[in-house]
Amino acid sequence: MNPVTARRFNVAGLAITLLTVVLAVLWAFPMYWGVVSSLKPDNEVVRPYIELWPDTLTFEHYVFALTQTQIGYWYMNSIATALGVMVLTVGSSIFAGYAISQLRFPFRTALWWFILASFMVPTQVLIINHFVLMANMGLLNTWAGIILPQLIHPVIIIVYKQFFDQVPKDFREAAIMDNASEWRILFKVYIPMNWGVTTALSIVTFIWAWNAFLWPFLAVTKTELMTITVGITQTNDSFGVYYASELAAAVLAGFPVALAYLLFQRRVTEAITLSAGIKG
Repeated sequence: MNPVTARRFNVAGLAITLLTVVLAVLWAFPMYWGVVSSLKPDNEVVRPYIELWPDTLTFEHYVFALTQTQIGYWYMNSIATALGVMVLTVGSSIFAGYAISQLRFPFRTALWWFILASFMVPTQVLIINHFVLMANMGLLNTWAGIILPQLIHPVIIIVYKQFFDQVPKDFREAAIMDNASEWRILFKVYIPMNWGVTTALSIVTFIWAWNAFLWPFLAVTKTELMTITVGITQTNDSFGVYYASELAAAVLAGFPVALAYLLFQRRVTEAITLSAGIKG
């Protein structure tokens, strides 16, 4: 490569790097602004000009969120419902993916196409049906009412089906020759060979369920049963909304997810890559 071409590549790389940095700063600024504002007194938050750092640093809003709200209940509700969604979604997707991949039964192809078609339907269009069903079943204002409508994740079934298809047939044939049942083949052969996929999908499903707002907002009206994403909207008093207190509660709500992402970044990235590959 001659010096002129190399110089052009260096300029292009520098331009792309600068653009990436600018976009990253623009993306991160709202989060930085929220954290900084939660550390300001209320009179500083509503000032008509921008301050990148508080004049007076205070943690009173975090103390308020931790002591004057029901954030403990909201955390417990979010943990319970997110774990429930994660376990039931991943567990049922493993069984469905294995059945469609390895078993032969009537209407198997039709079921597979139905799952692929349901992947195209936005979950928001099912909100009214979910609400009517949960109301008729008496499950509003319950953990079950929050969990059940959030179990629709056809993409996870699709991912498992594709990975089970890639397992060499020799393993299954050897297990069948040893008189292993389908349950034993699944738990002793297929799942152990796909632990990485299961871990990645479990983490992403948990984060998705933790961050869910629309359905928990509609399904729960009792403050003590709200999840953290819905509960933080209640951070106010009889005199109105206090922005710094709400931002402090929002930071506390997002902290577990941010921590989980930092701890399991590689797995989260892997799951996102898998999902993107399916959608592509």
